[in-house]
Amino acid sequence: TAVLENVKIGNNCLIYTNVSIRENCVLGNNVIIHSNTVIGSDGFGYIPDEKGVYNKVPQIGNVVLEDDVELGSNVSIDRAALGSTIIKKGVKIDNLVQIAHNVVIGEHSGIASQSGVAGSTTIGKHCILAGQVGVTGHIELADRVMITAQSGVSKSIAKPGKYRGSPAQDLGEWLKVEAHLRNIGVYAEKIKKLEEKIAFLEKEFSQT
Repeated sequence: TAVLENVKIGNNCLIYTNVSIRENCVLGNNVIIHSNTVIGSDGFGYIPDEKGVYNKVPQIGNVVLEDDVELGSNVSIDRAALGSTIIKKGVKIDNLVQIAHNVVIGEHSGIASQSGVAGSTTIGKHCILAGQVGVTGHIELADRVMITAQSGVSKSIAKPGKYRGSPAQDLGEWLKVEAHLRNIGVYAEKIKKLEEKIAFLEKEFSQT
């Protein structure tokens, strides 16, 4: 395990092997971090010049893990460009999750494996991101939002509830759409028969 300068670690923390905690990061009490996780890696910040060459933007913020946070193995949480990336009290994060710079994860939220949250997004309290959920940057999710597996969140969600799909939408509405999709072959056949009937009736009327 590597702990760089000016890191603050609270009481009763459990940090497993091969964890890296970069400079100036702060851990509260009762934090658990599993093997190979990186806290405070540089945020993904670059600006292309006139030739399209990417120039690195210094990432001079930190990461704050509040009390009772648990992180699985191979989690990456990027330091903020400025200020802090904040994982609030009681958050649980599964293996293989990416949290980008300046993200805030609200209290007692849970994020399942292979999910990713892009920069400067705020997720509310008691939210759940199921496996392989992608959340774009610079948006906000309200408290008590649940995103089902393999969904993509492309805009802010202001109302608590369950959401699904890409782009994510209200789960109840999506299930209705999905039911129609399953019957699309039946609908196509019905439309074909209706068109044939309309053509027949038009022909009949034209001859009268």
